Amino acid sequence: MQFLIIAKDGTDPDALNRRLAARPAHFERARKAKRDGELLIGGAILDDHNQMIGSSLYVEVEDRAALNKWLADDPYTKGNVWQDFEIHVMKVADLD
Repeated sequence: MQFLIIAKDGTDPDALNRRLAARPAHFERARKAKRDGELLIGGAILDDHNQMIGSSLYVEVEDRAALNKWLADDPYTKGNVWQDFEIHVMKVADLD
């Protein structure tokens, strides 16, 4: 199944510092997930001042339970960066 995830960072004063601290491990995991075909595309959501405030991800995993585990294992979740999730089942358009 394919999912769109909008993961919002905390809004407290230390939120950006937590993101930056977890970012290297998050990117390492994201690269592997991309190679494995789980992460289709992802990136940071920016505010009006170009500060990172969340992430958007398109993910392909077996089911919602697998997605929940996938998100729980991410360094941004473990590091309390992502604090709110909006999740939608979706399908990437095949334009080829």
